[in-house]
This record gives sequence, structure tokens and C-alpha cells, in this order.
Amino acid sequence: MSKSPESSSLIRGTDKVLDLFSKICLILAGIALVAMTLMFAWLVYGRYVMNDTPTWVEQVSHLLLMVIAFLGAAVGVRQDTHLSVVIFRSIVPSWVRTCFVFITDILMAGFGGMMFWYGLELTRFKWNSLIPLIQVPEGLRSLPLTICGALVFLFSISHLLRLLRGRDERKDSIE
Repeated sequence: MSKSPESSSLIRGTDKVLDLFSKICLILAGIALVAMTLMFAWLVYGRYVMNDTPTWVEQVSHLLLMVIAFLGAAVGVRQDTHLSVVIFRSIVPSWVRTCFVFITDILMAGFGGMMFWYGLELTRFKWNSLIPLIQVPEGLRSLPLTICGALVFLFSISHLLRLLRGRDERKDSIE
């Protein structure tokens, strides 16, 4: 539970790096969302105006959806905006609430670690086969899962370290 200047500057430095990762994830997810919207506009135009459906749109949109979903989920863990049920934490004493948050951070770190490990195995396994119509490695479908797992692990460990140092600033809210 040290609050020394060295640990404080380490926390600030780590937060800056993790905030940068979070911002990059948001930007990539936003770009993927815009790209997917434009591709579906092209799909509709091709199908109904040109009478020639672009077949690659479905495969690329699957890849983009993985980027949007998994990078968005990692950002949700970092910013503590992920889906959670806080009613139980809200009705218990403060020390029990802290225990719940601690257990949640441990579980999230473990889940993120497993997502990373098994996502990496899946990515390696599928890398040598190609996605039909777009001819890119099939492993690209699971790469966002792998990246999300690593980020969820890092973000959860960061929350856990802040909690252990008495510097956790997360607030429960019911909205």
C-alpha cells in the first residue's frame, strides 16, 4: 500500500501507456466501423444498381466486426465501462465491495490471459489457410481475439495494482 513518489510516477507512466493503447484501439475500431459502413453501401449499390454483388464484402465485414467487437471490449475493461452488475457491490459494506472488485480484477486478468493464450494458438493454427474470396490468412479472424486478451490482461492487472496501492479511482454507478 505504498504511496511513494516513485510508485506514483510509475502508475502515471503506466497509465499513459495503457491510455495510449486504449486510444489506439478506439481509433482502429472507429475506422473499422466506418469502413464496414462504406462497404455495405457499396454492397447495396452493387447489388441493386449495378446488378453485380461484390462477394468479398461479407468476408471483409466479418474481419472488421472482430476488430470492432474485441478492441471495443478491451477499451471497455480499461475505462471500466464494460457490462457489469453492480447492485450487489452497491448494497454491501465498503470492505466487501473492495473484495468483490479485487476478485473481479483477478478473474478478468485470468480471462484475458486465457483469451490471449488460446487466441494465439488459434491464430497460429489457422494462419496457413486462406479466407475464400479475399485470400488473406484465416488467422486474421482470431488475431483481434488474441490482442483483446492481451489488453484485457494488462488493463485488469493495472486496475488490480491500483487497487492494491489504494489508488483505485473506479466508481460503481447504476444507470
